Amino acid sequence: MTPSHWLAIPAVALSLSVSGLASAQDTTLKAVTDPSFVPFEMMDQESGEMVGFDMDILHEIADRAGFDVDLNTMDFNGIIPAVQTGNVDLAIAGITITDERQQIVDFSDPYYDSGLRILVADGSDVGSLDDLEGKRIATKIGSTSYDYLQEKLGDSAEITPYPGSSDMYMALMGGSADAVFYDAPNVGYFAQTKGEGMVKTVGPLYEGQQYGIAFAKGSDWVEPANEALEAMHEDGTYDEIHKKWFGEAPESK
Repeated sequence: MTPSHWLAIPAVALSLSVSGLASAQDTTLKAVTDPSFVPFEMMDQESGEMVGFDMDILHEIADRAGFDVDLNTMDFNGIIPAVQTGNVDLAIAGITITDERQQIVDFSDPYYDSGLRILVADGSDVGSLDDLEGKRIATKIGSTSYDYLQEKLGDSAEITPYPGSSDMYMALMGGSADAVFYDAPNVGYFAQTKGEGMVKTVGPLYEGQQYGIAFAKGSDWVEPANEALEAMHEDGTYDEIHKKWFGEAPESK
């Protein structure tokens, strides 16, 4: 299990100066996440708390921007609609920034560069997306990976969307799917933890993506969140959180 303790970050003056809203710490925003996108967000079985890369990022931004977080979980497919309808104020769940989503929610600046990757059984001869024609592919409901598969393979493969990441991996491990196609950091993390020695990632990184925090349209908290995120990059806090979950952060572009 990934360590459940929060990354200890020394208090810095930026936490007070990064936003004019820092004095409004009694403001509580309703937030939602998907509990199964490891290692971005997952339930710590011992503490019962949500932990992960996204959780550390969210709590650090909240501290700096000046709001508290009332966090709940739901399946990924319902997250964007929940923000769109105003049932929650924000969502963080490895959400890829897309033109379509930007029509209905406001995004923060990107906080993570990602892409899509193929995961197969260790002995599989699949090496690229072309090799998935005629295969059974597991992916996640409501994800950009599902949309990408539909666009590239359409009816030439059996594409099955699952409600959670664990469901996809169980399908692959149990033999009811020939491959999983999903966000690269998630499949990579599974390959080196629970799936070690049994599955492998193959092929290139498809469709470069960026993750952002989704806010309700017109939210006043987008700018403070962006300022907090920028300050985290400048003072090294972002790199520390990245190193905790993924190792050294890539150089800034």
